[in-house]
Amino acid sequence: MEFDKDLAARQEARDLCIQAEKAQKVLAQMTQAQLDAIVEAIAKRFSQAAVELADLAVQETGFGNVEDKTAKNQFASDTVRSAIRDMKTVGVLKEDPQQKLWEIGVPVGVIAAIVPSTNPTSTICYKALIALKAGNAIVFSPHPKALACSLAAAKIVAQAAESAGAPKGSIGCLRLGAMAGTEELMAAPQVKLILATGGPGMVRAAYSSGKPAIGVGAGNGPAYIHHSADVEHALRCILRSKSFDYGTVCASEQSIIVEKALEQSVKDTASRLGFYFMSTEEAGKLARLLFRPSGALNPDIVGKAATVLAQKAGFSVPADTQVLVAREQEAGPTRPYSMEKLCPVLAFFVMEDQDAVLRKVIEVLTHEGSGHTFAIHCNDREVIRRFAQQVPVSRFLVNTPAALGGIGQCTGLFPALTLGCGAVGGSSSSNNISPLDLINIRRVAWGQEQPPAKPAAVDADLVELLTAKILERLG
Repeated sequence: MEFDKDLAARQEARDLCIQAEKAQKVLAQMTQAQLDAIVEAIAKRFSQAAVELADLAVQETGFGNVEDKTAKNQFASDTVRSAIRDMKTVGVLKEDPQQKLWEIGVPVGVIAAIVPSTNPTSTICYKALIALKAGNAIVFSPHPKALACSLAAAKIVAQAAESAGAPKGSIGCLRLGAMAGTEELMAAPQVKLILATGGPGMVRAAYSSGKPAIGVGAGNGPAYIHHSADVEHALRCILRSKSFDYGTVCASEQSIIVEKALEQSVKDTASRLGFYFMSTEEAGKLARLLFRPSGALNPDIVGKAATVLAQKAGFSVPADTQVLVAREQEAGPTRPYSMEKLCPVLAFFVMEDQDAVLRKVIEVLTHEGSGHTFAIHCNDREVIRRFAQQVPVSRFLVNTPAALGGIGQCTGLFPALTLGCGAVGGSSSSNNISPLDLINIRRVAWGQEQPPAKPAAVDADLVELLTAKILERLG
């Protein structure tokens, strides 16, 4: 008998959630040491499979390249594991004798996790680590375009977790790639939190589910090169970031902004390093390829090399071109270069002065990318301070590649592949999401002093007498 795919997907989601709830009740009784052993096992096994899974992801999705996807997988396993190794997430987290207060970490329960097609395997490892570290079970919903590689990644982390003592069902993954299954997962009564990484439609669905959700907004980060910066260092940072996995990291730069006095120096240096400044005609050809008439990003350009993009658009570039650049001055829905482009393509804004730069940065982010990421290359602390107080982002990065700095690879930020955008970006958190975002805090509080004594009863006759005397004097 052939079953309807949507019905089968809904039943699968229900079954996985029931299993996950049973498993989470066991996880909730585990000690920190037991949870840490599970985390170590997952990270070790996943790191060993980093290359294999990267290759699967590139083959299936056509996004990015194996070398950088391998680096993402190792980041999601080795770097995240190191960051959370000594983190305390369950049991008594803090005792404050002076305030007579204890704080106890409590898992949230079963987590529904949405997986994007741009970072499928690395996201599964990262989310599994932060969920299990905090005593939660997790059920993944892969993107249909990355179903096979996501299932392979989920199988690896689930087997590793179970080998280290996690109960079966602690890590589940929808297998049918149907939207109906994702809808059922987010609505399941067993699910207590949704961890949404993906397109804006999926994030909106998570927030509309009636469940607590941690979602992320679009990235559209500008990079400002100030005249105090080392221009070549700044451009090398941007080049490394924007070409990493062919621009699929949401924190990567989407535009370069400079003052007019620095324009020629930046163009000359950038051209030498592998940036290609398109002519007006070439930029027009590529613009027609970047977005569909509906305004949605064309998936055919996502995660493709700069040379491939130029070829698709119908013009040629030098073989060593790594990033395509288009001159732009405005931001808005009719200006494709002012929006997030998940490929190695940048807008180039040239402004008269620093005040105009600040206004343009805010304009670009207000159009798209509020709350996400901004990069500045500058050695003037007062300029950095001024911009940091006004630019509406959660990650303000200084003298670093935005893609790698934003996820915490080369900055002091928590290493994460889910980057909150705060209230200004429509997100419930502005954090790089860690295990501490996946627990609740139970507070145990002692009384600090005896309550005040009950006031003595008021003598009604005395009040009446005093009132009469006051009235007599007034009258």
